[in-house]
Amino acid sequence: MNIIQTVVNQVLAQTPAADPNAGNGGLGILGMYALLFVGMYFLLFAPQRKRQKELEKLQSALAVGDEVLAAGGIYGRVVSIKEDRVTLELDNGRMTVHKSAIMGRDTGAVVAQA
Repeated sequence: MNIIQTVVNQVLAQTPAADPNAGNGGLGILGMYALLFVGMYFLLFAPQRKRQKELEKLQSALAVGDEVLAAGGIYGRVVSIKEDRVTLELDNGRMTVHKSAIMGRDTGAVVAQA
């Protein structure tokens, strides 16, 4: 215990006394936090917002006959669209899903003709 007190006392003795005229330290820290939040916005939130807008654009531009990928990895062809419901034709039947379940177009649906 005595060793710990000695080390703490030595550290405190070497620390310079606080200067009452130096008040800019807090402003610098606030600036650093502001830069951190701006960086987080551009690295995390802006790309996510862009992807969300692209997905909403895709979902609103759906048309009958489009090959799509639904949530859960379900591939199908759009048979009908009624308000917020989309009916997909699958290999083994049909399925009705909410429009927000459409995650993208099936890019592998293009068949090369020989």
